[in-house]
Amino acid sequence: MDASAIADRRRLRRKLAFWRIGAALLLVAAGLLLYRLLAPEAALDRSVPHIARVEITGLIQDDKELLDRLKSIAEADRVKALVVSISSPGGTTYGGERIFKAIRAVAEKKPVVSDVRTLAASAGYMIASAGDTIIAGETSITGSIGVIFQYPQAKDLLDKIGVSLEEIKSAPLKAEPSPFHPASEEAKAMIRAMVMDSYDWFVDIVAERRKLPRDEVLKLANGAIFTGRQARDAKLVDTLGGEEAIRAYLTSRGIDGKLAVVDWEAPRSGSPFGIPGAVSTVLRLLGYENLLPSGDLGRGVTEKLFLDGLISVWQVGHE
Repeated sequence: MDASAIADRRRLRRKLAFWRIGAALLLVAAGLLLYRLLAPEAALDRSVPHIARVEITGLIQDDKELLDRLKSIAEADRVKALVVSISSPGGTTYGGERIFKAIRAVAEKKPVVSDVRTLAASAGYMIASAGDTIIAGETSITGSIGVIFQYPQAKDLLDKIGVSLEEIKSAPLKAEPSPFHPASEEAKAMIRAMVMDSYDWFVDIVAERRKLPRDEVLKLANGAIFTGRQARDAKLVDTLGGEEAIRAYLTSRGIDGKLAVVDWEAPRSGSPFGIPGAVSTVLRLLGYENLLPSGDLGRGVTEKLFLDGLISVWQVGHE
């Protein structure tokens, strides 16, 4: 191959590389444009009368942003009703308590529907009970009414590696239970009293919200979980169904059944016009949202690995 042919081939390669880069940049620009045009749609819809929807997923914790969002929904005149869609195994009892009270504050001003999706157990059910009505799928999982306090025990491991911990404390119950030695009966009694006090509070909430005798709730509050059908029979949920059942209930409360349902989502982290956001939006528009992790692309990375305090959470094999 002579020198001129080699030079021509190199020029052709450079041209191809240029157009490939140009095409990639064009695709990214198109994605950003679609994101910019279509992603704010829900925010624009908030300017007209509508039904707000809030999704509560994953582990429940003390979430200030969610509480502020619920407060805004309560105060927004253009929000005529609220749908709380729940897919959660539960979480901290305190986190559930705060969200429960925030939802009840909304319910004082407008109808609230609790929409139980795949799972609304423990603190997830606590939150669901805040709604004026609870609608679940036939095979949804709910219940697990109860409270648990867990702590690790590392004494045997430390003994094996020859490590011991000495402590001096002001009173026997200070910093108990400890992972470095078995809990005393006095410490266990203290923790159990705390757990049972929170459990009694949880049971009282269910009895009040579901209008059930406390003795009947106690029979259900043994940590058991139920399908939607079982929960309906036990009067833990009101109706089986989905969007049609939700709209039917809201219509019975005097809400226009033709109102749009607008998702009030948490603000997305990072630049709203960044590449991850654009990619997420384009994939959703094309119907490939199943390729995305739940939430935004960074979700899960910042999830806490441990929950502090008393927890109301359903764990397979641990209840």
